[in-house]
Amino acid sequence: MGDEWEYIAASALAATGGWRLRLLSASGAAAAVVVGAIVGYGFSWDGLWLLGCFFASSSLFSYIGKRHKAKLAEKVAKGGRRDAIQVLANGGVPAVLAFLAVIQPTSLWDELFVVAIAAANADTWASEIGPLSRRPPRAWPSFQPVEAGTSGAVTFLGTAASFAGALFIALAGAFFLDARPVFVLALFGWLGSWFDTWLGAAWQAAYRCPACGAATERKRHCGQATVHVKGWRWLDNDAVNFLAVIGAVLAAFALVH
Repeated sequence: MGDEWEYIAASALAATGGWRLRLLSASGAAAAVVVGAIVGYGFSWDGLWLLGCFFASSSLFSYIGKRHKAKLAEKVAKGGRRDAIQVLANGGVPAVLAFLAVIQPTSLWDELFVVAIAAANADTWASEIGPLSRRPPRAWPSFQPVEAGTSGAVTFLGTAASFAGALFIALAGAFFLDARPVFVLALFGWLGSWFDTWLGAAWQAAYRCPACGAATERKRHCGQATVHVKGWRWLDNDAVNFLAVIGAVLAAFALVH
């Protein structure tokens, strides 16, 4: 049990740091410990380092242009501190893959683990860097201009950041886990971000405030209930993130293996 306790301790230390920096809520920190411990058990320190690359890079970019991105806060359902649901939306699939790696060790799980983290990182980098674009986002797939912060909208800057995020994790995966081919794994991670974009544009729930008329993901705005205008009510941003990661992993499994 020596190594297992070390994985738990390392995950707890990282989660505590995230909580103190106001990147994680208390529930988010607790979920991060669980995910980290499972990933460590399944993929050892190499898996934890890769998970750390995702958390550190996404946290760094969350600080860039923070004042500008704060203007979009009323459109999204949650704030900047990730809660347990948000942590599990990105880390749940990697944790399942780590569990499978314990049951039946094979390099396949290493590659799919890299794809899962790459998909989560691609979406996160796009979400953190895309809003800094000087050009208005465009709805996908119509590419009509829409308000900044609209679910499923894309910018060239955000799209480039998305691919860079997937490639960064794929390169780290090659270093830590010897997962290859790098470019193919990066492409599947990037594909996950496009799943996210498609689900956000076509099916994610959207609401409108009856008081101020603002489009938002929130069910309450200006102190009153918002009006549902499109999408499935159960499909919020966390569910979209979770399904996008699953989509990237399943695509990689089906097309490569």
